Amino acid sequence: MAAVLPQAAVECDLRGMRADAALARADKALDDAVLAGLTEIRLIHGKGTGVLRQVVAEFLRGHPQVAGFRLGGTGEGGDGATVVTLRA
Repeated sequence: MAAVLPQAAVECDLRGMRADAALARADKALDDAVLAGLTEIRLIHGKGTGVLRQVVAEFLRGHPQVAGFRLGGTGEGGDGATVVTLRA
């Protein structure tokens, strides 16, 4: 019997959330992505005041499943999204 891989979204929308709720959702999304074998996920935090973007960046800096991250490029959400590269 073949193993069934968990499904994971390639992006996680955090817009409009308070920091603690956004980080909990982002952490779950990262866990799901790693279990599903994804190498990259996009966290959408919006542009707004930039506070959520900063909180997300601080969170990602110390996360053991994160190999690196960058702001989104053209077609990826620009400054309103962070593209996360996951450890293998």
